Amino acid sequence: MVSQEIINKIKTGAKVKVYSLFNKDTLPPFEGIVIARKHGKEPGATFTVRSIVGGVGVEKVFPIYSPSISKIEIISSPKKVKRSKIYWIRSASGSKIRKRLKTTI
Repeated sequence: MVSQEIINKIKTGAKVKVYSLFNKDTLPPFEGIVIARKHGKEPGATFTVRSIVGGVGVEKVFPIYSPSISKIEIISSPKKVKRSKIYWIRSASGSKIRKRLKTTI
């Protein structure tokens, strides 16, 4: 279970590393940008993480209160994001994303 302090820090535009119990030995943790957070602090709340794996964009939706998530690390967080859902990242290049979020991703 993830602490409430980390859950509050998961915001749109943040770069996170999600450790799952299913990929403990075989796969590395999933690292990417949070592009959406849905349903606030409800029991069914989720966040979507997008990453580029092998030149292909991959998105995973993680339930916030899932017992299968062992740990979440917040690598970086942008100063300000103007939207709550940043789906425009799907069609943007890396330099455009860094410029609009004002971070090093």
